[in-house]
Amino acid sequence: MKVVLAIDSFKGSLPSTRLADAAEKGILAVYPEAEVVKIPVADGGEGTVEALVAGTEGSYIDLAVRGPLDEPVMARYGISGDGSTAVIEMAEASGLPLIPQAKRNPEKTSTYGTGQLILDGVERGCRNFVIGIGGSATNDCGTGMMQALGMTFHDSSGKVLKGCGENLPKIAAIGTDRLDPRLKECRFRIACDVDNPLYGERGAAYVYSPQKGADEAMVFRLDRGLEHFSGIVAEQFGFDMNRLPGAGAAGGLGGAFAAFLNGSLEPGIGLVLKETGIGEKLEGADFVLTGEGRIDFQSVMGKTPVGVAKAAAEKNVPVIAIAGSVADDALSVHNHGISALFSIMNYPITLEEALEADRTAFLVERNAEEIFRLIKICQGRSL
Repeated sequence: MKVVLAIDSFKGSLPSTRLADAAEKGILAVYPEAEVVKIPVADGGEGTVEALVAGTEGSYIDLAVRGPLDEPVMARYGISGDGSTAVIEMAEASGLPLIPQAKRNPEKTSTYGTGQLILDGVERGCRNFVIGIGGSATNDCGTGMMQALGMTFHDSSGKVLKGCGENLPKIAAIGTDRLDPRLKECRFRIACDVDNPLYGERGAAYVYSPQKGADEAMVFRLDRGLEHFSGIVAEQFGFDMNRLPGAGAAGGLGGAFAAFLNGSLEPGIGLVLKETGIGEKLEGADFVLTGEGRIDFQSVMGKTPVGVAKAAAEKNVPVIAIAGSVADDALSVHNHGISALFSIMNYPITLEEALEADRTAFLVERNAEEIFRLIKICQGRSL
């Protein structure tokens, strides 16, 4: 018996690694000689750094950087075990949770700290970058990040402008003379699961900036700024940011990676699974056990369980999914490669109780054991 465990974190409760450890205990209680292969996974959002560091036996770097409002913050990123790849979640340096509700203002916020994390990775010898861009507090179209990397932004009089949302309409020229030359050696892969254009009614400002603190008038100004800046980029670099699906992600950061750093925007779970080598690890597997905190109709939209199922289907390996809760509309995942679906909740408890880490670990272990007891019965009867 070979079982591959690829379970996403249960948000607010347990990370991917601890969930896999718990499931492994349950499986080994039934099949003591089983080969259990644990793959830490995430969908490109929260937990991506931890998953890829654990999956490659890498290490963490803690760095003091500028936060979204230029205040000092400590941000963490990961480096793969071979030292070649830096794994960064932009929210560590430029995320919305770093700002109190009363101070949120996407005209003032900047991605400068994200650029500092990238630069530190370059200094340490990394030339491959995997970057999750969810949870941003910004709408600066990546100008803060690029400023940290050496790019300059000038108004019509030649004055250098700070990279932030309110300055986008003032930018008349972009300077690249001071851009770090080592960036040309780097490959940037961006975990992006949205297809929003840069500006317009589905763009970064209208869709995302209200949750970052923008009122109606500010949304309009930010959108106009993004449109103006896109025109400057098209004129100088020959790149139409608004034609790129996902350019509006993270306040235009997706577009900046593509336009300035030749970055590729990829579905998050697919990117993570490639980096952890799931294809090779699925060879000879009898079952895959995957899951996430809640499985519902959104799980088919780029979430971990369906991404794992897609990879497993290429090897003809059946997939079982577990979750803290399973919604009534979750059965659609059966049409996307998940053979069976289970909630780990065996009895009524409060949400607070359900999120207790030790309880979650116990329930995952117990349910994994019961699932594989059933499998053993079926195998014994040759069903």
